[in-house]
Amino acid sequence: MSTATPIISVSGLTKRYKSGYQALKDINLEIRRGEIFGLLGPNGAGKTTLINIICGIVTPSSGTVTVGGHDILRDYRQSRAMIGLVPQELTTDAFLSPWTTVSYSRGVFGKPKNPAVVERVLRDLSLWDKRDQNIITLSGGMKRRVLIAKALAHEPEVLFLDEPTAGVDVELRKDMWELVRKMREAGTTIILTTHYIEEAEEMADRIGVINKGEIILVEDKAELMQKLGKKRLTLQLQAKLDNVPEALAPFALALSPDGLALTYTYDTRGERTGITRLLTALSDAGIRFRDLSTTQSSLEEIFVSLVSKRS
Repeated sequence: MSTATPIISVSGLTKRYKSGYQALKDINLEIRRGEIFGLLGPNGAGKTTLINIICGIVTPSSGTVTVGGHDILRDYRQSRAMIGLVPQELTTDAFLSPWTTVSYSRGVFGKPKNPAVVERVLRDLSLWDKRDQNIITLSGGMKRRVLIAKALAHEPEVLFLDEPTAGVDVELRKDMWELVRKMREAGTTIILTTHYIEEAEEMADRIGVINKGEIILVEDKAELMQKLGKKRLTLQLQAKLDNVPEALAPFALALSPDGLALTYTYDTRGERTGITRLLTALSDAGIRFRDLSTTQSSLEEIFVSLVSKRS
């Protein structure tokens, strides 16, 4: 990943509404050119407010934001022209066609007419055969594709996807991620917020976690998984156990409800896992097992533990 000048730079950003509610508190964040950045956080954490400020929809209370070196307040037109936004809400003119909507959106950003670009965008999103239909006649999934097409009409360098697959079927979700990968390969920087943590785990290069208006962590995904991940060793027992013997208490083992499995959780960062000691202690206690397996904690478990620690 390039360590060149970030394409988006956020410094000391705050947003306080007239009601006194503070949606964002001193946000500092840099998005690298050409990466997929996953922004995770519970409802009300500030994800959409942050995106809307960067996109020029909401005015910040203090702090600075630049997109491609352009200040979002001083150089509004230049910064906004670099950004495509796919909002959560399905907002399109129901009685226009995809072709008209995408062509119009391109014009809004001052781009010259270019039917070839409109055609490519519609084809990439499997909308070509629906190009002349009224949007009102399309399915929810197709309407969402139209939103993405609109956001790509002016060939932005940065694409924001705010909960892009909320409420869409699995097939469309897969198609969408295929498209996201293609766009990243073509050099587009992508920032996505999602409730589907497996999406971030699958797609993102880096993960940012926001909670109660504060960024609590930004990490390369692989490093985050390694640093905060725990591994579980599960032992399938030969005979049922009613309880864990006192001699095994130091290992904090969890006994399954049916008494036929023991689970040992250990830190992936630890120099010693303690597994050898555990196996010796099990043998000494006369406990035999017929199989064992290990699993790594998922990004979802990491996220839940991070947010609950800060609550």
